[in-house]
Amino acid sequence: MNGNLLQPYPLIWKKNDVFLKVFCSIPQLATGILLKAGNKPYVIDPGDGILRDLNSEIGKENILKVEHIFVTHGHHDHVGGLWSLMTYMHVMRRKIPLNIYFPKDAIEIHSIYKAFLEVYSRDLSFEIKLNELEGKEHIELESVKVFPFKVSHKEIIDDEKIEVPSLGFKFVVKGVSVCYGGDTAYTPKLAEMVKDSDLAILEAGAKNSASSDMHMTINEAADLGGTAKEFFLVHVPK
Repeated sequence: MNGNLLQPYPLIWKKNDVFLKVFCSIPQLATGILLKAGNKPYVIDPGDGILRDLNSEIGKENILKVEHIFVTHGHHDHVGGLWSLMTYMHVMRRKIPLNIYFPKDAIEIHSIYKAFLEVYSRDLSFEIKLNELEGKEHIELESVKVFPFKVSHKEIIDDEKIEVPSLGFKFVVKGVSVCYGGDTAYTPKLAEMVKDSDLAILEAGAKNSASSDMHMTINEAADLGGTAKEFFLVHVPK
């Protein structure tokens, strides 16, 4: 948030009917975010530990009310808790469908889904709906409008930088807007979506102060965050 750039987790923000909690966002380890619109919970980037954190924050019964999960990209620190979350829902005999929204061609989500069905499909009590997004959609869910947008995140494979299917999300709840860029370098589209948001959640994952085409530096992210009304910096290397 404006002022102290780096704050300890969890990061908590409230405005009107919107509550947001970043349980943590640590590179190569885990990310997990809860957004509540009124009493309706939404999960963003279910990294390792998300089941434990949700249980502590909203309780077992409300975990079963989570209908929508948003994934920015398929790296393990952003999806490592998805299996355990779905397994808990299965064990508790959830009935309502679960929607997972993720970037088109994010093969990790398809792999998790396929493996999960191989284990549990014989008596799975709820439907899992995979929603691949290209970054141009406008999603309306109850009182929440969701605007996915493309961002730029890369990984190094055999010394070559490869583009990772990645999205940011802007959530609007009764006029209150929260923009989360996920893992990304600076892009004009990210800047457009962050500007004038009530809250921006921005990664500062570059390991040094030099501009990067893989992550933003702390200075880049803070400058961009300054165009929003408030901001958090996350995913900062230790």
